[in-house]
Amino acid sequence: MWVDHPLSLEEALNTTLQQSGTVLKAKHDLEAAYGVVVQTRAILIPKVNGNGSYTDTDPDATERFPFPGTFVQPHQNWTASIQIVQSFYEGGRMMSSYRAAKLIKEQAVLQYQSVVADALLATRIDYYNVLVTEQQIGVREASLNLLSKELTDQQSRFNAGTVPRFNVLRAEVAVANARPPLIRIRNLYRISKNNLVNSLGYNLPREVFEDIPMHLTDKLVAEPYQIELPSAITQAFEKRTELAALRKAEKLRQEDIVSARAGYKPRFEGFAGWGWRSSQYTSDLTREADGWVVGVQMNWDMFDGFLTRGKVMQAKALHEKAQVEIDDTARRIELEVRTAYSSFIEAKEVLESQKKVEEQAVEALRLASARAEAGAGTQLDVLDAQTSLTDARTTEVVALRDYVVARARLERAIGQDIVQPPEK
Repeated sequence: MWVDHPLSLEEALNTTLQQSGTVLKAKHDLEAAYGVVVQTRAILIPKVNGNGSYTDTDPDATERFPFPGTFVQPHQNWTASIQIVQSFYEGGRMMSSYRAAKLIKEQAVLQYQSVVADALLATRIDYYNVLVTEQQIGVREASLNLLSKELTDQQSRFNAGTVPRFNVLRAEVAVANARPPLIRIRNLYRISKNNLVNSLGYNLPREVFEDIPMHLTDKLVAEPYQIELPSAITQAFEKRTELAALRKAEKLRQEDIVSARAGYKPRFEGFAGWGWRSSQYTSDLTREADGWVVGVQMNWDMFDGFLTRGKVMQAKALHEKAQVEIDDTARRIELEVRTAYSSFIEAKEVLESQKKVEEQAVEALRLASARAEAGAGTQLDVLDAQTSLTDARTTEVVALRDYVVARARLERAIGQDIVQPPEK
């Protein structure tokens, strides 16, 4: 599939949810977890067992009664049965399995949401990178056009004998110096589009080579966003799915301890069914006996060579490890929020500092050009003003991109924009 129309950010995010390889793999992991849930709950559901056998024994090896004319045991026999088996008590393992199944499903959903959130953030950043490089191309092209006009003007003045050859050479150097940044940003633009295509999960047509024909409709806009750091950290602890998934994992480790300790206790199960077998008093296999069978059985490993003890020790250690991992992840998330918040504040302040710089740089270029026309200024003043204008425009575009990216990273660190998984 390939996009053949202008692409908005919303459409890019929806496309990521539908066909991104990362998201699709997460969906399959979620489905696999649902399969584990079904397996875990199986201990609660009755089992239906069917058995059958046929035996043919060497007649010479068949036992015979010592009196002539008495019964001869048949050398062929068969049996068949069907039974329903239900566990009644397994040392607490049954209810533990029910709770564990619920925790596994909830944990899988949280892990899926974490993967999707990371994929959507990557798509956002790739989308913004395409936009910023596209705008930077415009800035560099405008700068090159200004410098080219200055070169043409200086060449005309030199031909008229009003300026020295040095002015022309300096203008030529300025034009030559402006071309490499334009070449580099065009290359970054191509790379950015390739990265976005990869995030979206598109397969490029074979006829597309260097420049991907992609047009984005959204623009870089610095929408206001206010949040205090204490509130951001609190929200992160409440909303981050990674932390919630680890809490589910810690509870699962608790259930593992219950399941391991069940090895110390007896197990009871009941069974009921119907059986068929060939007659033991005739060699006619069509003669059969059948009837019902009902019973209860108990199994108790009174000593298993410390196998259960080892399982309990392992389960306790893994539970303690899960608790440590929760604390460690909580600290890492807090650090992530603090870093993202600091980066957002920096980007916000830089962007605000650049609001009037472009206007001032345009006015400075106008004044430098006017002074040069009047003979009160120099060509160097004009070139410096043109360079300053290019730098101002570039800084503003980059600052705008840094702002929207910093905001997106902060929102991800807080745990906003959680996407629900498909119904199952």
